[in-house]
This record gives sequence, structure tokens and C-alpha cells, in this order.
Amino acid sequence: MPTIIALIGRPNVGKSTLFNRLLRRSRAIVHDRPGVTRDRIYGEAHEGETHYTLVDTGGMLLASEPQGHGLERPILEQAREAVAEAQALVLVVDGREGLTPLDKDAVDIARQSNKPVLLVVNKVDGSEQEAMATAEFHALGFELLAVSGAHGYGLDTLRARVADLAREVAPQAAPEAEQGPERGLRLALLGRPNAGKSSLVNAVLRQNRLMVSDMPGTTRDAVDVTFEAGGKLYTFVDTAGVRRRANIEDSLERFTVSRALSSSKRADVTLLVLDGQEGLSRQDKRLISFLDGEKTPFCVLVNKIDLIPKNDLPALRKHFQDALVQCPHVPILYTSTVTRAGLGGLLPLVERLKKECALRVGTGQLNRAMREAIERHQPPMVQRRRAKFYYLTQADEPVPTFIFFVNNPELIKQAYIRYLENSLRKIFTIRMAPLNVVFRSSHERKDGD
Repeated sequence: MPTIIALIGRPNVGKSTLFNRLLRRSRAIVHDRPGVTRDRIYGEAHEGETHYTLVDTGGMLLASEPQGHGLERPILEQAREAVAEAQALVLVVDGREGLTPLDKDAVDIARQSNKPVLLVVNKVDGSEQEAMATAEFHALGFELLAVSGAHGYGLDTLRARVADLAREVAPQAAPEAEQGPERGLRLALLGRPNAGKSSLVNAVLRQNRLMVSDMPGTTRDAVDVTFEAGGKLYTFVDTAGVRRRANIEDSLERFTVSRALSSSKRADVTLLVLDGQEGLSRQDKRLISFLDGEKTPFCVLVNKIDLIPKNDLPALRKHFQDALVQCPHVPILYTSTVTRAGLGGLLPLVERLKKECALRVGTGQLNRAMREAIERHQPPMVQRRRAKFYYLTQADEPVPTFIFFVNNPELIKQAYIRYLENSLRKIFTIRMAPLNVVFRSSHERKDGD
């Protein structure tokens, strides 16, 4: 296992900016509003031959400090868990504001951990400011570095020192870490705020890995959680709740929504989590249309069924099946994070879906199947002309993608496209995976075709 180093400190000292700088990429959301980071966020960093895991945490506030958003205790618990699992800590303070009572609380937590601590004084924009900005922090007795995450001052020294620290606390982990982290099957959770995405991750893992609150919008960044089940690795990507665009007035929330949709595109399988109590909303339908249009492998998880009376469950199932008639191949799972109903079948389901996505069919077999399908049902005439099919091949894409070479793609109408899709699904047993059918003009096209 790689060394884990946690970034801790009070809100708005620049932890996420330094996190991104150490990773050399934008992994965490950075915003000038305090409290943007809430769950702990993991990233794999390397400096030369040294690899380590960096953890960004939410701003640490003692529960006694009234700050207004009601999430101080869960954020603090997430930060404490990061401190507990890390081998070393990077404590970040603000050189412009000096040592505050909240910094002293974070210092106490760092001392109580009995782990190596590197004190980073951030927002020091040059060597001429360093002596004044760091003066009162020397009294804390920690090793100290002055940096500017925003402007780059001292970052090379910081990267080198954090890498040295990673080697010092776990030198035996380096050979394994050099091979790079394994993530297994990536599962992105998508859905409206408060549908229960974070609770679902915690229920599958049987631990409070992600922060859960009744307040919508608790999760703001895409949070990766890697775990092992049945000898296989999986990574949940928990994303911010996606609200209707007209309701997204906050610039920060617009960014989190964009990142949530982007995470779904990069995942192996997307889990669209819906609130069973609320039924299928207009926004849920938009998300389904988005995933279906993008040919994203996804499952629908109708959550909170423990709150549905048993007599109403058949009607609930019919409601969602009817609503998904536009993409009947998408599997629906009815779940509860309280009773764990349906969760036992989740990972086997996504494994089957991923296996279907990896289907590859030989060109000869494809063309025999195509001839049989077309002989059973000829394409209809369009303006007294009929489409002619020459051959079929499969493209090397993440989902089954079949390319038909024809005389004129404009002669193939939507109803016949659906017939060909259904025929391919039936012949090659593609029950759950998205299927993409493409039509191209062939060089074999003849005059008059």
C-alpha cells in the first residue's frame, strides 16, 4: 500500500489548491468560499520515483464553532478519519491572517495523532514576505515551509519535502507503489441532491466512508472510494447532486454539476440513483436521456424503498418500468441503504453489464446475422428506393458499436434502425449494455443506388 499523507487545517487556508498543485492536476474543486471541500478526497501523487496517496480534507472546525451551514461535525469527523489513516500530516495555515484560534484547534488534533507533521504556511507570495508571515508559527515547534499555492512560490521545495516525508514514514511501501494504484471497475453515482448516493456507498462498504446529511448538496466534488469485494477491486465515484439547470444559480454548483456529468462519462458503469418516494421527476428523465444519448452503460437504482408501503411496491415498479420505456435495456434495481435490500445484487449486476460492454463479434458472424435479419424484414421503400446493405463490422469502442456500410444512409429510417438494434441484441444476447448503430456510405455504391 502507498504512503498516505493528509492535508489538514481550518477552512479557506488553501488546502485544495495545494492538493491540486502537489498532484499537478485539478483533482479537487477550488473556490474562494470557505467549506467547499467536505468529504475527504484522494489523489495519487509522485515525485521522481516516490509514489504516495494524498488526501484533501474539509476545513476543520470544532463543533462548538457556529459557522452557519450545519455540517461542521460531519466534516470534522471526515478529517479525523483522514488523520487516523494517514502516516504523516501536512498542516496548512494562512500566512496572511496569522495564527488563529481555529489553527490552534487543528494543531491540537495534529499533536494528538503522534504522527510526523509538516507545517505549511500558505499565501506567502515571495521571499521578502516569508520572515514576517512565518514568525509566529515557528513557536508551534513543527518543521515549517512557506509557500504560495496560488502563485507557485516554494512549490518545488514543498513537493520534494512531501516526497521525502513519504519515504521516511513508509520506505517499505515504495516498490509496490511504483507500480501505480489499481482502481478496478469504476462506478459513478449520479442523481439529484439527497437521493441517497453517499448513503449507498456507505451501505455497500458497511462503513461511514462518505459524509451523509439530510441537507441537500452535501457532496460537492467527485469523491473516489476504492474497495475490495469478492476478490475484485471497485471504485465508487460519488458526485454532487445534479439539479435542474434553471435552479442552478450558484457558480460553484454549476461547476460541480458539470464535473458530475463528466465523471459519469469516464466511469465504466454509472449508477443513476433515484428517490423512490418522489417518483421520476423531469430532471431524472433528463439525466436518463443524457446517459442514453451518450451511450453510457448505466443502471437505475430506485432508492429508499424501505419508506414505501409494501402494497405500493408493485405500482412503484410499474411506474419506473413505464418511465424507462425509451431505454428498456437499462436494468432497474430497487434498493434501501437502511435494510440493505437490493444491495447484494449490485456488484454482480455491474459485472454482467461490463462483460456485455466488452463483447466482440467476428466480422463473418456479424454479416451472417445481418443477412438473416434483413431477409426476415426488408428495409421499407423511401421515395421508391430501398436501402442496400453491403457489409457490417464492429468498431473498437467501449460499448458494442456496429457499423453498417450501405448505399445511402438517408434511406434508413428510425423504425428500421430500432429493428436492427433489437435484432443485434437478440442474436448476440446484449440485454443491458448500450448499443450503438452507425450507417456509412460504402465505396461499393453503384450508380442509381
